Amino acid sequence: MDILPKLAKDKHNESKKYFDKLKKKPPKNLDYVMQDLHEAEFKRTDCLECANCCKTTGPLFTAADIERIAKFLKLKPQQFIEQYLRIDEDNDYVLQSLPCTFLDHDNKCFIYDVRPKACREFPHTDRKKFYQIANLTLKNVAICPAAYNIVEEMKKKLPM
Repeated sequence: MDILPKLAKDKHNESKKYFDKLKKKPPKNLDYVMQDLHEAEFKRTDCLECANCCKTTGPLFTAADIERIAKFLKLKPQQFIEQYLRIDEDNDYVLQSLPCTFLDHDNKCFIYDVRPKACREFPHTDRKKFYQIANLTLKNVAICPAAYNIVEEMKKKLPM
């Protein structure tokens, strides 16, 4: 786990060049390939063993997230915001502190069933038009071992 940032850093230039080419000419089957790679990786990856995303990065909270989570916690949305969130430099609601307040000692999430959309979709490797999130993916490979593996496998499956 501790070696992931170094591995990602070592591969960063290669991956960046790859994504630059990918953005210019995305393969027609890209989304299908990514879906397959994503599903295969998450069949063998147990996020509870890592939870690095929850420990090191905070999701942004949409208005719908805030409503849903506040209701679950039996708080008014404004109370939830005041207790847990702050506004970041992009004017988005994010957690006041990391690791995530809702992360338990066993890496389980207290609010898993109502977690933010950003958490449900992380690491976004199965997103449609995947080539559009290259910059985000380059950041995520240093955080998420599954994202790292998916990108490395993608480079083999879809050489540019």
